[in-house]
Order: sequence, then C-alpha cells, then structure tokens
Amino acid sequence: MTQTYQRDLTVTGHTYHYYDIAAYLADQGKTLGELPYTIRILLEETLRHADLAPETQPNLGAFLDWDTHHDQDVAHQPERVILQDFTGVPALVDLAAMRDAVAKAGGDVRKINPEVPVHLVIDHSVQVDRFGNDTAFAYNVKREFERNQERYTFLKWAQNSFDNLTVIPPDTGIIHQVNLEYLADVIRTKQLPDGSDVAFPDTLVGTDSHTTMINGLGVLGWGVGGIEAEASMLGEATYMPLPKVVGVKLTGHLNKGVTATDLALTLTHLLREHNVVGKFVEFYGSGLATLPLAYRATVANMAPEYGATCGYFPIDDQTIAYLKLTNRPQATIDRVVAYAKANGFFYDDSEPRQYTETEELDLSTVVSTVAGPNRPQDSVKLADLPAQFASRRNLPAYPVTVGGNQFDLHVGSLGIAAITSCTNTSNPQVLIAAGLIAKKAVELGLKVPAYVKTSLAPGSRVVTEYLKAAGLQDYLNQIGFNLVGYGCTTCIGNSGQLVDEVQTAVSENPFPIAAVESGNRNFEGRVNPLVKDTYLASPPLVVIYALAGTLDIDLTTQPVGTSTDGKPVYLTDLWPDDAEVADLTQRYLKPEQFSDNYGKILDQNATWNALSAPTSETYDWDAKSTYIASPPFFGQTDRQLSGLRVLAKLGDSITTDHISPAASLLRNRPLAST
Repeated sequence: MTQTYQRDLTVTGHTYHYYDIAAYLADQGKTLGELPYTIRILLEETLRHADLAPETQPNLGAFLDWDTHHDQDVAHQPERVILQDFTGVPALVDLAAMRDAVAKAGGDVRKINPEVPVHLVIDHSVQVDRFGNDTAFAYNVKREFERNQERYTFLKWAQNSFDNLTVIPPDTGIIHQVNLEYLADVIRTKQLPDGSDVAFPDTLVGTDSHTTMINGLGVLGWGVGGIEAEASMLGEATYMPLPKVVGVKLTGHLNKGVTATDLALTLTHLLREHNVVGKFVEFYGSGLATLPLAYRATVANMAPEYGATCGYFPIDDQTIAYLKLTNRPQATIDRVVAYAKANGFFYDDSEPRQYTETEELDLSTVVSTVAGPNRPQDSVKLADLPAQFASRRNLPAYPVTVGGNQFDLHVGSLGIAAITSCTNTSNPQVLIAAGLIAKKAVELGLKVPAYVKTSLAPGSRVVTEYLKAAGLQDYLNQIGFNLVGYGCTTCIGNSGQLVDEVQTAVSENPFPIAAVESGNRNFEGRVNPLVKDTYLASPPLVVIYALAGTLDIDLTTQPVGTSTDGKPVYLTDLWPDDAEVADLTQRYLKPEQFSDNYGKILDQNATWNALSAPTSETYDWDAKSTYIASPPFFGQTDRQLSGLRVLAKLGDSITTDHISPAASLLRNRPLAST
C-alpha cells in the first residue's frame, strides 16, 4: 500500500526514492501544513518502514489525528547512534558478550555487529590537571592515557572488530560538536537490496543527554539509556507514545551584546515554567531567520535542562548556510535542499501548523543572564547576582596565600572559571568575543587573581584555528585561559583540583568557594566537590568574572578591576561591539578549517594511533579487571528474581549527579566511605 507514495527525486544526476508524506495525508483528507516538522519526521519514518519492514510498524492512522493519540505508541528506528566513552563502553561490552554467547553456541560471531552507523567519540575522560600555561594540553593528554589505558585498549579492540563502528580518538572534539560539524548529513541515503537508493531525514539517538544539540541543524535526535541505544544499534525498533509538541514562537531579534547563552538560559527558565517535560519543543516564527546555526545549537543543546525530549529547529536557509560553512560536500547540500523542499521539510513560516501547546518569546526582551547557583533554570540578571550572596556576607573572610600574595576569599570568590562544555565552546560569536575581552584586558593591564583556576576546553579543534588566526589565543593565554584539552572537562566534573593552596585550605576548612562555567549543568558539587555555588554564563562573561575574581559583583555598576594607570575598568570598557565580532568571524572562520580538521580526525592523535590493541573477533577479558568485565546475563537467562525492594524513592529536582556524582570523590567526604 505505501508503495503508492514512493516518488523519485533526481539531484545532480542521481535519482533517489522518497516517501511522499503530503500525498499520504491528502489521501486521508489531511494537509501537511497542519503537522509540526517533528511529527512529519516520525510520519516519514513510519511510512517508509511500513513499506520496507511492515512487521515493525503499527497503524499509520495514528498520525492522522496525532494530537489526540498521545496514548498510541509508534515505532522509532533511528538511522544512527552516537556514543561517548563513559556511557558507550557498557553498550560495546554487551556486544562483546553477545559474541561470546554466539561462539559458545558454535555460531558465526561476525554476525554480531551494529546494523546502523555507530560513532563513539572519546571526550569525557580528559581532566584539567594542569592549566594556565602552554604545557597544559600536552600534560593533560598524557595523564588521560595513563588513567584510561584499559578502557582505551578495549575501545580500540571494538573499533578493530566491529563493522559499522567508528571510534573518534581522544582530544579531537566533543561528541555533539563533532556530530554537528561533521557526522550529520541532515538528509541521509541508503541503498536498498534492489540497488536503488532511498533518501530520508537523518535521525539518531545517543547515550548522552545533550545529543539534542543536533536538533539545531534540523536533525531529530535525543539522548537515551544504554538498553535503548543497544536496541537501535542492532536495528531494532523501540516504541514511544506520540509526543505532545510545544510550539515556541520566536519574534524580533536579539539586541547588541546579547549572546546565544543568554537566549538559551532565558528559554530554559521560560520552558521550565511552562512544563515541557517529556514533550517535543519546536521553534518557529519570524525570529528564526535572525538566529545563526550556532545560536540554535546552543538552545537545542539545553533541551534536557528545560526538560524537553528535544528542542527542534526546522531546516531553512540558516541550515544550508551552516552546511556550506562547515564545507559539507556540494552534493550533500544539493540533496538536503531538494529533498527538504520536495517532501515538506523546508521551513515555511506561512503554514498554520497545529501544536499541542504554544509559548512565545520576543528575542528583543532577552538580556545578559547567568543561571545558578545549582539549577540551570534559575536565571539571574547581572544586576541581581550580588543578592544571591547577601545572606552569607557576614561569614568571615578566608585568607589564602598563592604565589607569595595573600588574598582574602569571601563568599562568591571564584575557585574555577571555565570555558567548557558542548553547549557553546564552538560558537564562534561567543568565543571570539571572549578573545576580544582578553585582548582588551591585557591592554589595560588587568589580570585574573592567582586563586582562580582558569581553563579553555573547546568543543572542536577548529576553534583553536580561528582563535589563532585572529590573534586572540595569545591574549587568552596571557590571562590564564590556555588550552587544556578538547573534551567535556569541567562540565562533566573533570575540573581537577583547585589551585593547590586553595584546594588545601578549602579541604581542611570548608568554605563556600564558587565557580562560573560556560556549561549546561551546575548541580551542587558537579564541577568540583569543593565548590558550593556554580553559575552558568556565556564564555565572554566567564572571562569577565574571572578578571573580577568573584561573582559577588554587579557588573552593570561596579568595576571589574583597575587598569595600570589607576582607572576603574567596567564591563562596558571590555565588551566588544557586535560588528567587530562579526567582522573577525567573517575574516577568520573558513570552510577549509572544517575540511582540513575532519579530513584527518581519525589520525591526528599520535598517542591513540600508537596504542596497541588486539584484533580478535572476541574480546579476551581480564579476570583481574575492576572496570571491563564480561556481563553475566547470557548465562543466567532462566534466573528468577523475587523479593526485590526499592533502592531509592526520590522527589523532584533529583539528578543523576545526586545519585552518582560526576566529579571526583574526596577521601574525607561522606560518599567516599559509603
């Protein structure tokens, strides 16, 4: 039946089949314009699989009145899976165990392979052991390999042994940025058994909650648990209720000096208030055209923070501009444009789409914002930040001597200032702005106080290229924001120890030291077990607060510091003009930087290349290992479980960091002894 809706599309001389969702809806008396773009993607997937694999699909009719069928399950078979080196390892261990079981049964172990393309990006392991100098990156990489040799050896074995698995080596980029800049095709193709090619929207799941970042590129994806990821890897459908879709209308445009981070934090607060938990969020409206892809990716990245399954931006001219910027093949770009327009996936602002619920934001109302001290939805305007510390200002100052200089630490004093995480460390607008602030600070003679641990961990090596080309990395280095690694670092709790003297002082005499990071999560103790208050901010604001040495400051009225000629220096003296940022972005961010970087991404880590790993079809488990072990479940398929009890029953706002902290566990803290 669904073959009736198969159409041909010829792009640059190549013909693809595709499944015409508008034709299907028309036959049922419905119009395509009514459907949100996210629902269109799920409909196309269902229509296509109803033809190619009908046994996997329920009734297509649920989509005809999708907004009244939220109790109806639909099958979801994403076309790709992405993993990272923490949550991805158990999935690959399970595949290795499956091979053992097949071998024991006398079968062909080579049949155990992912059925869809799987990419594992190693980005969660590098720690900020050394910072503030030119040796930091090399030293941190060296320590990373010393700590993780067993795990990396296993991952390299998996790379050598499984088909459809690509491991992106350590210290090359953060998983979601690699996905955005390199892996995602937006519109994918697959060869069918008869030799023809079918085109369809790119979809994926990942074992990391911020997989949602790819929704900024018009690709539908979100984070899942390990079992669901494994099912997708093996080509199995998983079932989900037809989602409620919250349409968020964006109008107007951002004012000068307002960053993508400010927008993301504002939307996080707004959508938490709306309660989008478990729902799809889809952005639309005239304001879309004013948001570059990097801004959209920042907003989409934080979907877990505002509670949605995804925060989706449809394909439009900004999508195509980004594909060109990142030097995607012209054939890919042509296919995206042709398919999206032919099958109703290219954004049309005139369509009267139906949403389950709606929300609206005038972009001109967004102002400079931070969020904290321990929830990303708790946004705070800059002028209101000092009030967060007012009730504790009566605590005595804590003296600490660093580098021969004594400092009095107060509530709000910074132990960490980190430009980190997948959220915005590859957004050229905010990274170049941070570099320009560093340049101005150096010229005025400002320095970051010695008690502040500073770090810069870009999401992509391309960032280093354009910061160096623009002459800004040297200025960042001069105030302590040297490259420490290409990975999650501080955002995932790999901040390392504080400045030695501060670490010792705060460990022995607990003091509410603070942190500011350009990340997405700030649950208490996440970035460092000794840090009480963590605030999320844009990279430029991270630099500003680092220079001030404290968060207990009203940047709208108080000086950041004093110049060498004794004059007070204010935020407005340091903040760059949008036109200057745009000019440097235009001059120094080039498509060739992306193709040069990703053309050698599998070979640019010499330590990884030199790592020896077995090439056997089954893994040789080390019985002494306390980390990589064969799971026992294949030998216990008939085991009966009874008398099970609830381990923990938890209330609202409990996160994985409360259950299993991301940061290191200190020996003298309660959790270390449990």
